[in-house]
Amino acid sequence: MDFRLSDEQVAIRDLAREFAAEQFAPHAARWDEDEIFPAEQLRSAAALGLAGIYISEEFGGSGLGRLEAAIIFEELAAACPSTAAYLSIHNMVVWMIDRFGNDALRRRMVPGLTSMQAMASYCLTEPNAGSDAASLRTSARRDGNSHLVLNGTKAFISGGSTSDVYAVMCRTGDDGPKGISCVLVERDTPGLSFGAKERKLGWNSQHTAMVHFDECRVPVENVVGETGDGFTIAMAGLDGGRINIGACSIGGARAAMEAARDHALARRQFGQALSEFQVTRFKLADMATELEAARLMIHWAACSLDEGDPQATMYCAMAKRLATDFGSRVCNEALQIHGGYGYLRDFPIERLLRDLRVHQILEGTNEIMRVIIARELLRS
Repeated sequence: MDFRLSDEQVAIRDLAREFAAEQFAPHAARWDEDEIFPAEQLRSAAALGLAGIYISEEFGGSGLGRLEAAIIFEELAAACPSTAAYLSIHNMVVWMIDRFGNDALRRRMVPGLTSMQAMASYCLTEPNAGSDAASLRTSARRDGNSHLVLNGTKAFISGGSTSDVYAVMCRTGDDGPKGISCVLVERDTPGLSFGAKERKLGWNSQHTAMVHFDECRVPVENVVGETGDGFTIAMAGLDGGRINIGACSIGGARAAMEAARDHALARRQFGQALSEFQVTRFKLADMATELEAARLMIHWAACSLDEGDPQATMYCAMAKRLATDFGSRVCNEALQIHGGYGYLRDFPIERLLRDLRVHQILEGTNEIMRVIIARELLRS
């Protein structure tokens, strides 16, 4: 077993790192402070193939694997976790269309998404259906042979009001997961509207809002896969999404650890650098160890997904749980090393801590990750 990156993967990592340092890092604090959605920089990322990382090359994707995606998202998140996470969600939606859509739908939708001339959002969660996604109530009734009519509300939607395509999980049949379909709703569709922009602890470079459907008529050609496939599509998308968000946690936490290391080397107290105190050294040692362990788990889960391992869903849940818990803990310890300076917005630590906290909730809470892991263990 070789844990080393290939020459190609190293080149991909270095490309993503350089891009993030030039395009994301100098602006991340301002995007957070002023709640700016960085559409221009996202389209620059798309020009490098980062909006369709594991999408087929036929329609503009990069044709890479999940491991390469994890490498990329770690580097992007080291500069701005919030923006990297939005790009992860966009990639997830494009993959669902590319993987499950018919040729006509792929040909019509995917090229504009891989270039980010159109941007995408994932609409699963509802005000009363969070972790219990199979209980969602947004409905889509058939209107003749040509259209579906959607009614309902989705909550906590990243890109709500700013995205152009919304992948909506809606009920087209009976209660339960088999009655759910995946429908693409385009921005100019009558009956589509948005709630006010949510005021959030973090993730401020991507706008979050409720998405409302009021007699929203969508062509049947916008159904991804077959009617009733929606829950399967949603869960398949989340396996990869969990790897990506875990990688984003590693990237953000790595940046926090490196900032804490630099601060410890420069800051002097009681006549010596903070880095000379054993308590500081032990904190840094634990932070580095936890990040390395999380990265290995993320890479293992990514490889299992690429290889079609039957236990990939469990590994993705394990990796997401470990990486996001460790990521938040590392950020918190990095703030502690900074002392009062870490609490100030003049330093990046507080932004990284705020951005990474939600990773333990989205793409399935870490409590749900434990449910998935235990279920698979008890099934074997």
